[in-house]
Parts: sequence; C-alpha cells; structure tokens
Amino acid sequence: MALSDLLYPDNPKRRQELIQLHQELLDCMSKNFHATNELAGVLNEHLGCTITHIQMREGRTVKENCDIIIQAMSEIQHQLQKIDSDMKEKIEPVLYQRLYDIKEPELEKIAIAHKIFSILLGEATATAGMVAMKLLGSNLVTMTVSKLISLLAQIGASVLGGISITILGLGIEMILHAILGAMERNQLLTAVRSYEEHLAEFKAASEKYQRAIREVTSLVRQQVQ
Repeated sequence: MALSDLLYPDNPKRRQELIQLHQELLDCMSKNFHATNELAGVLNEHLGCTITHIQMREGRTVKENCDIIIQAMSEIQHQLQKIDSDMKEKIEPVLYQRLYDIKEPELEKIAIAHKIFSILLGEATATAGMVAMKLLGSNLVTMTVSKLISLLAQIGASVLGGISITILGLGIEMILHAILGAMERNQLLTAVRSYEEHLAEFKAASEKYQRAIREVTSLVRQQVQ
C-alpha cells in the first residue's frame, strides 16, 4: 500500500472513482466521434459538402481528441452557414423567408429546399430538401453544436486535458500513476470533483447532440427505403 493511502485511507476509493469517471468520459467522446461522422456523411452525400471523417487518436491526450471533435464540428457549422448564405444570395427573398417561417408547412419547406438545392448543386438527391430543413431549421447548429464545442474546450483546458485516452488499457498501477502521479488527498478530491462537474454537463449536451443527429439520419434511412 502506498504511503499516501496510509495517510489518507479514502484515497483508494477516490482513485477507483476517478478511473470510472475517465472511462465514462471516453465512452461519451467515442459516441460523439461516431455521431459527428454520421452527420458529416449525410452532409457530404446530400448537400454537396466535403467534410473529412474523424477518429479518436490512441496515445493522444483528452485535450488533443477534444480539439479533433471541435475542429470537425466547427467545419460542420461553417458548411451549413455557407449553405444558408448561398440560399439567401441565389433565391428570391420571399422563398428564403418561407424556409424559416414557422407557419409554413414542413412539406412545403422541404419542397422549396429541394428545388433550391437542385439549382445550387445542379442535381440534388431526393432527401436533400429534408436534410437541409432538419439541419438549418433546427437548433442543431445554433445551440447543440455550439454548446458541445464550449464544453469540449472546457474539458480540454481542465485538469483532465493532459490525460492520455489509452491509460485504461494499462495496468491499474500505471493508470493511477498516469492520472495522479504523487497527488495527495486534496488534489485527488479536486480531480474527482472536476471530472464529476464536467462529465455531468458534457453527457447531457452529448445526448442532445446525438439524439438530433439520429433524428436526421433515421429520416434519411426511411427515405431511402
């Protein structure tokens, strides 16, 4: 038993909590990578975007992997904003306003959007209008993605950011050394609380993000069938 464990008997329990929280964080990040790739695939296939797929990097830190997702999400935001600007510039103002009019029937909006994308892309898929309306007309860009980018930046800048994502494949002692080093009880409690605070908010925002993307992709699959 380590000397710090003799001095602070609750340290082993705190360490185990920290390991569990780290695994939850990595699981959540992995799901966000997958969801982001799904969204990128839909945008590339139906709206003429060219967004590169991403993957978690073994051996890199939490911060480095947060930065990868942030860059991809920022690119998605940029592409959707460009699409919106192109529509506003190239179609009649009345049509553009109808796309964002809450009183306009959704089927009408989808038909308008499909017509617009047939002009912008030369030829649009049958689902292009629906995808455009779901993404541009929802809070996915303005709220969900922006919120997640902010939280990822906070996590990357926190005490968690410098931890490698691969430590859970190592032995317990190496995990503890990688996370804690020579932390005493007060440092360990600070680390656990930091994880708990960031993880609770991050998981909630991630679930909203993933749910919004599932809604879009499920509609695309239904259309294809």
